[in-house]
Amino acid sequence: MTRDWFGSLQLRLALRVAALYIAATVVVIVVLMSRAYDTARSLSDGELMLRATALAKYVSVGPNGVPRLDLRVSAAYDVPSVTDIFAIRDAGGRVIAASPPQFGDLVAAWPRATDEPVRFSVRLENEPDRYNGLNIKLDSGAGPLSISVARSNESATGAYLLLRKFIHDVLWAVSFLVLASLAFGILAIRSGLKSVRGVSEMASAIGPHATAVRLPDKGLPSEIRPLVIAVNRALDRLEQGFAVQRKFTANAAHELRTPLGIITVALDAMEGNGELIKVKADVERMNRLVDQLLRVAQLDAIALDVSGTTDLNDIARGVVATMAPWALTLERTIAFGGPDVPVNIKGNGHAIADAIRNLVENAVLHSPARTEVMVSTHTDGTLSVIDQGPGILAADRQRIFDRFWRGKGVKTPGAGLGLSIVQEIMKMHDGRVAIEDGPEGGSVFTLHFTLAARPPLSGT
Repeated sequence: MTRDWFGSLQLRLALRVAALYIAATVVVIVVLMSRAYDTARSLSDGELMLRATALAKYVSVGPNGVPRLDLRVSAAYDVPSVTDIFAIRDAGGRVIAASPPQFGDLVAAWPRATDEPVRFSVRLENEPDRYNGLNIKLDSGAGPLSISVARSNESATGAYLLLRKFIHDVLWAVSFLVLASLAFGILAIRSGLKSVRGVSEMASAIGPHATAVRLPDKGLPSEIRPLVIAVNRALDRLEQGFAVQRKFTANAAHELRTPLGIITVALDAMEGNGELIKVKADVERMNRLVDQLLRVAQLDAIALDVSGTTDLNDIARGVVATMAPWALTLERTIAFGGPDVPVNIKGNGHAIADAIRNLVENAVLHSPARTEVMVSTHTDGTLSVIDQGPGILAADRQRIFDRFWRGKGVKTPGAGLGLSIVQEIMKMHDGRVAIEDGPEGGSVFTLHFTLAARPPLSGT
């Protein structure tokens, strides 16, 4: 069962859909994270650019002709904090102003800035945190300036925490949507394959007695329809083969019955030695084989009417009475026991008698001489046949119903058709055959029939 599940088309499609959704989820998350970090970096760069522009605005030429930074002209501009550092150099590379001074000493050795902002990252002496910033060339009232502004990683922690929270929420939302989409996808696949499952169930019901059934190809996926059409064509060929085989078996049996009957009558009128007795036994076996072949052909070709009601007691009693003289010639006896009330069952009386006859014949042939075969009916709609033969191995209890199968070392006459006829008749009656070990050796064959509904009482 597990192997069938792993090999199912539904699972394969579901796994492919799941892989597609997972890959799409990974791509979406990577893109969102990349865009989010780019946005955060752009915002940080934008803030640094605004700060650099503000610093350039407040640089002017002093009374002595030297450029200077005047922060007092703007009440809105705060003194740089320890989290924000800057350094301003003039066109000659001289540091005009720096906060802290050690950052100015560090920047003094850098090349002059260009019109395109350049990112940098530095760590100041005795400072545990790193600073990330921009180096850019800006115009001012004192001429072109090289302005370097930076912000500590600690000050950006809040922004990145907010960014991580956003990514976390997005991850949960995307995962939920993917799982929901995957569930709906699997349901859609299962719904789409519903017609395929229906066709599979119909195909599993096709057997030797239902060769006329064909699989519908309407409403199936276009990929499945050619397979169904090919299966239907194969069933057509199989049905033709079965029909030819059944017709041949029936015709051969009919053609053989007449000459065998003539030979049997002629042999019965003769008197001779042991060789003639052996010939009579062989002809008798051929008669039984032809009779069984004809019954098999009839069971395969004719739809049996099992809608009637019959008394299992009467049928079993009649079979025992008919076969008792034959059993006596083989030094065996047949006994019958049943309830005093009728055991009404649903089915075809002639076919049921045929099944009981084959079962009793099998029991008599496999029982030792001077033993008894017991046929019993029961009020629950069952019939049992008990013999005192060698019994049946557990491993052979299913194979004995196969046509033409005979166990190893079996020396009794027969072609291995009797029990297969019994099983076919029971299948047509929606019944079954059970095999158990006998209480004193041998085997117990039990036929299970369906009880007929009791007629309503008069006056009710």
